[in-house]
Amino acid sequence: MITILGAGGVIANEVVKLLSARKQPFRLVARRARPVPAATEMISADLSDKDQTIRAVAGSSIVHLLVGLKYDHKLWAEMWPRIMANTIEACKRAHAKLIFFDNVYMYGKVSGAMTEETPFNPCSKKGEVRAKIATSLINEWKAGVLTAMIARAADFYGPETANGLPNVLEFEPLAKNQKASWLANDSVPHSYTYTPDAARSLVTLAESESAWNQTWHVATTPNPPTGKEFIAMAAKELDVAPRYRVLSRPIVRLIGWFNPLVGEVYEMLYQNDSPYVFDSSKFARAFSFSGTPYAQGIRATAASFQKVAPLTK
Repeated sequence: MITILGAGGVIANEVVKLLSARKQPFRLVARRARPVPAATEMISADLSDKDQTIRAVAGSSIVHLLVGLKYDHKLWAEMWPRIMANTIEACKRAHAKLIFFDNVYMYGKVSGAMTEETPFNPCSKKGEVRAKIATSLINEWKAGVLTAMIARAADFYGPETANGLPNVLEFEPLAKNQKASWLANDSVPHSYTYTPDAARSLVTLAESESAWNQTWHVATTPNPPTGKEFIAMAAKELDVAPRYRVLSRPIVRLIGWFNPLVGEVYEMLYQNDSPYVFDSSKFARAFSFSGTPYAQGIRATAASFQKVAPLTK
């Protein structure tokens, strides 16, 4: 049985599409599980509770940890270590393999491209949490007591990706013929993982016996565009002018005083004021897939906004 912890999230929903198409049995686990026609089982569980996590994972062969918590560093510091410890224990008891979908916060500010070999050097509170939980999982497979892997993604975008920054800051306002926003610096390249590619990578990695007990960067198209180029492509697909503003550090700081979510973004601006280049060539070499071209992914994402919010010029 394949079990997805964190059902209902963007990546989980994309993984469900792939498993459904393959007619593979899978179990969905969420705090408040909702019926999904293709799912073999639905379980409601609080993963911060060890007993509930153990019950949710029992009988699994592969477990995808795809949980998304509210974007709050205090909540992350409290909940993530507990969720990771409970999931590790549950997988040990079930003799299940664990694949953890992670981000790049633990790397901190990197000069050059981020690879699987980039050392952990967090420069944010959220990055410190991610470094802690990633290290705890790596130690388990190094000790030989758990078969696991980390699948890491860059910032992401795609259809039905409500929490992706490009969706919120660029696609949504442009689809309404409003001015878009870009964080900190629009003249440097910024990698984005296309959400269907992230799901495809997770399913591919989970099926590969040789992929386990390693860290992987999921398929993410190389040679990323700058902010200016990204917005120009999005605007072209939405048939609007590429109007946008660059939100400087002082502006983000000011908005953050009134908006807690923006306040949480402030400490991560180091990812936006310098080149942010994510290298997934290890995955491309192993599985002959380097990601959906940006033009194609942006076209599909723009089309999804035109369906739900017809443009009024």
